[in-house]
Amino acid sequence: MDIESIIRSYRTLAVVGLSAKPGHGVAAFLKSVGFKIVPVRPGVDEILGEKAFPTLKDIPFTVEVVVVFSRPEAVLPIAKDAISIGAKVLWLQEGIINTEAEALCNDSGMDVVMDRCILKEYRRLLGRLMAGGMGWRCKNVIGKTKGPTCY
Repeated sequence: MDIESIIRSYRTLAVVGLSAKPGHGVAAFLKSVGFKIVPVRPGVDEILGEKAFPTLKDIPFTVEVVVVFSRPEAVLPIAKDAISIGAKVLWLQEGIINTEAEALCNDSGMDVVMDRCILKEYRRLLGRLMAGGMGWRCKNVIGKTKGPTCY
């Protein structure tokens, strides 16, 4: 599945490594435009007003996309958990590449996006769709000159 199809098709994102401190602009933006954000971070009860879970396996409902904000060497166990919970996509943010996790996920039928910011991809896609007259419904996006950045 390509990036456009992933962004259009899936709405529930588990965000692994989401910080409880200010600076979670990517997740906050995605939540503001209608994605369900599920924080995954041990030792934290809530982030962005959403219940946080210690691991992917602790989430009691279906997650479609696992977005990873962790070091590349930490990705393989996350990928294994993503497979075990039936996620459809493993999305590794900018600067995160792990080919072993990619192969494992692909072998299990999951799609993988590596070294790409989901926020930047959403904005790129939104701009193209708006220019093409496809009219996605978005709040807090149109008319802003500056928004969240990827970290």
